[in-house]
Amino acid sequence: MAAATRDKDLFKLMRATGVRKKVAVRVSEAVAEGNRAGKKAPKTARRAVRDFGELVSQLEDRVNGGPAKRSAAAKKAARTRKREAAKRSDAARRAAKARARS
Repeated sequence: MAAATRDKDLFKLMRATGVRKKVAVRVSEAVAEGNRAGKKAPKTARRAVRDFGELVSQLEDRVNGGPAKRSAAAKKAARTRKREAAKRSDAARRAAKARARS
């Protein structure tokens, strides 16, 4: 009976894009159930959408060179911290020298 209440187009689309059969069945049944009842989709479907969204954002990040960009940004930040620390150290050294003279 559950197979008859499944959104068949959604199921086929999900299977074609590589989603596991068990997940595709659960999501398509949940969406069909929500559409039939005329209310918002059940928690199963909303959770699946959230998880797929997170997966897509991670894939886009990797495709667009996200980790490389983060690495470059981290290196720049490290250089900035090092430069600022050198400035503070130099200022402290000059201040100590001035205090020693007076």
